[in-house]
Amino acid sequence: MKGRKQKKSEDTRLQRDRAELEWYAGGQTYIWITENNITNADQPSNGMLEQILSPTNLNQAYKRVKSNKGSGGVDKMEVESLLDYLVHHKEELIQSIMEGIYRPNPVRRVEIPKENGKMRMLGIPTVVDRVVQQAITQVLSPIYEKQFSPNSYGFRPKRSAHQALTQCKDHITDGYKYAVDMDLEKFFDTVNQSKLIEILSRTIKDGRVISLIHKYLNAGVVVRNKFENTEVGVPQGGPLSPLLSNIMLNELDKELEKRGHRFARYADDLVILCKSKRSAERTLTSIIPYIEEKLFLKVNREKTVVAYILNIKFLGYSFYENGEGGRLRIHPKIITKMKERIKELTSRSNGWGDAIRKEKLKQYITGWVNYFKLADMKSLLLQVDEWYRRRLRMVIWKQWKRIRTRLRNLIKLGIAKYKAWEYTNTRKGFWRTANSPILTRSITNDRLQQAGYIFFTDYFRKANGVN
Repeated sequence: MKGRKQKKSEDTRLQRDRAELEWYAGGQTYIWITENNITNADQPSNGMLEQILSPTNLNQAYKRVKSNKGSGGVDKMEVESLLDYLVHHKEELIQSIMEGIYRPNPVRRVEIPKENGKMRMLGIPTVVDRVVQQAITQVLSPIYEKQFSPNSYGFRPKRSAHQALTQCKDHITDGYKYAVDMDLEKFFDTVNQSKLIEILSRTIKDGRVISLIHKYLNAGVVVRNKFENTEVGVPQGGPLSPLLSNIMLNELDKELEKRGHRFARYADDLVILCKSKRSAERTLTSIIPYIEEKLFLKVNREKTVVAYILNIKFLGYSFYENGEGGRLRIHPKIITKMKERIKELTSRSNGWGDAIRKEKLKQYITGWVNYFKLADMKSLLLQVDEWYRRRLRMVIWKQWKRIRTRLRNLIKLGIAKYKAWEYTNTRKGFWRTANSPILTRSITNDRLQQAGYIFFTDYFRKANGVN
């Protein structure tokens, strides 16, 4: 039971890390769209559903779901059982979708911790539903890629957070030094499904595909074994949700472009850059009615701010400027979060051996540095490494918990016997001892590297191509 709890806790941490290294004034006449309206819509079919259910597309979707792995949905079927299921039930699945009688399963609610202490609600579809969603996404993505804004960077092929950050840096260099840091309140949970279906219907003329997407939106959610309806929102966690969110927010992108604003958006994370504080304030005041009255989304007025670039956080980074223009740095909260994670990975309570601990530290540090390598942080990482190596020495000192073990290892590492005996019997705490001359001379930086530990500074140079 204890091992199962530890594994569940570590799985949550890994999801959080991945998850780590997430919008014009005027009224509008609005028609509520229901599934019956869609199913009975007199629209010419362009064969899109056939493309989605083609053997080639379904096989590609299966391979993608398999490679992504992930836990099972409400039916508890795991990815490992998916191939056998499809071999025996693929034709039945395809036929039910073609006939319009297929009903997706509700998603399984999973809570993932956010850095602010709150929880992000994910909806995990069944593995079969993930294949169908992935098949839909593969056909729709190339169509919508031609419509999407060049200022949108999240969950799109050949686009990344690094590109969004570089664009912001270039805008700052051009003199755009004030920002509207926009927060859309619970975006995925509050998307107006009818508005989304209306937007989809402008491009998708196969009513069967619209109906299938609407079924996924309305599939419901299971929370602690209890079913709940989902009449609003896009479940965050399936292959289709990132595309649907981009389709929804592309409306905002186009409005901002029409108004001539400079901005960058990554999923629901949006920053609009302006040349003055007054301009930024006017921008915020004028765009809120469009977001709330046209797109039916909610702006979180407490978290949405107008600020100088030094005081905003975007995708984990913050900004500053020097004589060369806009620059990137790490937001202070990220360093605090990183140290907390290192403490978790080096805690003896997780029950790992040295080999597992080293591998997990290596995975975390390489992933962290690869994401934050655009930041100016050479001197910062030197300080981080000093703290990190002290933490490692403390862990090793704790492992040598017996007096004779400490004495033997210190002597083996070149410490004189009388000095080794003196420190073996020290009453200083572990953290204080880890910074003592005895341990820094015995457990040297080189010995830590030879033991398989990697340091932030070394990998930062490697990630940036510096020898």
